[in-house]
Amino acid sequence: MTITVRPVDESSFADVQAVFGDRGQAARCQCQGYRLNWYAQRSDDVEGRREMLRDQVAEGLGLIAHLDGEPVGWCAMAPRTDYAYLRQTTWKGRSEDRSDDSIWAVTCFVTRPGYRRQGVSTALAAATPGHARDRGARAVEAYPMRPAPGKEVTWGELHVGALSAFLAAGYRIVHEPSLRRAVVRYEW
Repeated sequence: MTITVRPVDESSFADVQAVFGDRGQAARCQCQGYRLNWYAQRSDDVEGRREMLRDQVAEGLGLIAHLDGEPVGWCAMAPRTDYAYLRQTTWKGRSEDRSDDSIWAVTCFVTRPGYRRQGVSTALAAATPGHARDRGARAVEAYPMRPAPGKEVTWGELHVGALSAFLAAGYRIVHEPSLRRAVVRYEW
């Protein structure tokens, strides 16, 4: 079985929705959690969030993974300035310019049920630097979880990815806001 990863475009939206499914947190959030304020994130306007995602997919803001032609994974990424909520939650102890739109952010991974633990998010993480660079970024960062040794982390918490996947892709740790979270960056 071969995992292929490519940037999304207008024709990819149906594949992204196949990965999200029609129930659960991914279907409800539509990868808008870090773009919206707290109240908008929790509203019942799923269709509004889906339309926002449709526009982002059409703009090429993300990656889609296929396993033998079947859509199995999604990765949200865009200029860091697109994520208002993100810039509030990961900034403690950082002095960097929050408004620098040449830094891209990887915020979310979704792997379709039945395809988890097969390397989908690792393949997506490995493709993020090239995609950001091709879109004009000077660096890309992510905010993965660092699971404690021997501890299981639920899928919901790992929507940001695992630290090991980013380190394997060549990212380096630039900030550690908590014991369980790291900020990693890839620069060229």
